[in-house]
Amino acid sequence: MTEIFSETGSRQLTQMFLAITFFHTSEYILARAIHGPSRVTLSSLLITKHYVLAMLVSLLEYLIEITLFPNLKQHRWISNFGLLMILLGEVLRKTAIVTAGRSFTHLIKIRHEEHHSLVTRGVYRIVRHPSYSGFLVWSVGTQVMLCNPVSVVAFAVVVWKFFADRIPYEEHYLKQFFGREYVEYAQRVHSGVPFVN
Repeated sequence: MTEIFSETGSRQLTQMFLAITFFHTSEYILARAIHGPSRVTLSSLLITKHYVLAMLVSLLEYLIEITLFPNLKQHRWISNFGLLMILLGEVLRKTAIVTAGRSFTHLIKIRHEEHHSLVTRGVYRIVRHPSYSGFLVWSVGTQVMLCNPVSVVAFAVVVWKFFADRIPYEEHYLKQFFGREYVEYAQRVHSGVPFVN
């Protein structure tokens, strides 16, 4: 149990806590700044029951492994690579949110609103769904940083599946809103989530 309070355990758990805190706080602050306080609820923190459960399971894996197999957590270069993934994912996602401005929402719009425009500039020139790419990289990065082999695979599969289902649903409405312009854009630019086009 003393391994949890070791330099490695303290560093990894502190980085995880800071990554989660920064991610959700900045999502909420950006949503309020872009859409105004009256149009933003606590759901903009993006904390769901499934998300909390996933994070608790990953924490449980971490605690079990650092107690029973402390050497598994000592791969500093793997942990640092995970931290780099967290930073890259965060930058990609926040760049996508700022670039899209009022066109970005946490919930899929099923009705076209006056301010809703098709954003194809900036990071959207490279991938159609950079916020999803960023979250995928960020979430898997949290588990790489913790050196959690089971959760790395589980997070990659679950988050990928979530976006593999969400992207076609969202794009159904984007095609309705923007017609041929969106179809041509989708043909030119990859979704940003592996194996989802």
